[in-house]
Formats: sequence, C-alpha cells, structure tokens
Amino acid sequence: MDMVMKLGTSTSVVIFTKSSCCISHSIETLIRSFGANPTIYELDTHPNGKQMEKALMELGCQPSVPAIFIGKELVGGANEIMSLNVRGKLKQLLIRANAIWV
Repeated sequence: MDMVMKLGTSTSVVIFTKSSCCISHSIETLIRSFGANPTIYELDTHPNGKQMEKALMELGCQPSVPAIFIGKELVGGANEIMSLNVRGKLKQLLIRANAIWV
C-alpha cells in the first residue's frame, strides 16, 4: 500500500489503469482534454502490478482500475471522476492540484 500511495502522490495527477480497460482509457482522455498530463501506471504491465492492484482494493477501489489520484489525494474511480465532471468540479480540482493552468 505504501508504494501505491507514494506513486499516487508523486505528481499532480496519477491514474492506475490496465491496458485492456476501455473505461481507464476514457478517463485518461477526459483528464487530458482539460490539458492535464497524468502519470499512468498500467498494472498489467508493471512488474509490481499485482501487489499494486491488491493495495488499491484495500484502499477501497472497487473495481481496482481506474484509480485516480489528483492533488496527492485518492479521488476514486471512474464514477467519482465522471460525477465531478458532470457537476463542473473536475476542472477546478485539476486547477487546485496545479495539473492545469488557466
């Protein structure tokens, strides 16, 4: 779990994904559409991917991917990101995290 928290808080936006997950790709595309450049960790190709996936599940990510950290905080998964976007709050969160500038 320590490794996931360390990686998740290493940059302003971090997304834990799997290369075969279309929802993860959609979330990454949404975040990039605001001008952010997230750090991506694909668990199915990462050497410690299995352990990282287990740690994400222990943190409450169900399913384990996508798991999104913004501003050094675990925001959650696709549902949380989409909800923030629909409510017009995702852009402000990215700005506060210094992931984008206006």
